[in-house]
Amino acid sequence: MESLLGTRIGVFLGLNVVVFGFAAMMIGQALAATWRSPWQGVFYCLFLGAANRFMDYALFGGALLSPGGYVVGTSALLIIFGFTYRATQARKMVAQYPWLYERSGLLFWREK
Repeated sequence: MESLLGTRIGVFLGLNVVVFGFAAMMIGQALAATWRSPWQGVFYCLFLGAANRFMDYALFGGALLSPGGYVVGTSALLIIFGFTYRATQARKMVAQYPWLYERSGLLFWREK
């Protein structure tokens, strides 16, 4: 598992999921709150994944050029971003257009 991630599992969870996952979550909220395209968030998460690889290398001695680590880490960031973006978008649609839409779960809305 460590060869796929390019680092230890604890470092991956702490650095990628907690620290950079929080950044991906904030990107999702910011883009959804300003009605921007989710493709901008994909672009930002690709750079966030590269920053994650560098911080893992600089602070914990992980492999800098680990393609598997980059793909797995960036995929986790994209999942966090996508979930947060959609949840914020659903919340805003219902809040701004309460006469048209109602919540249909955490990530969806429907017409009244």
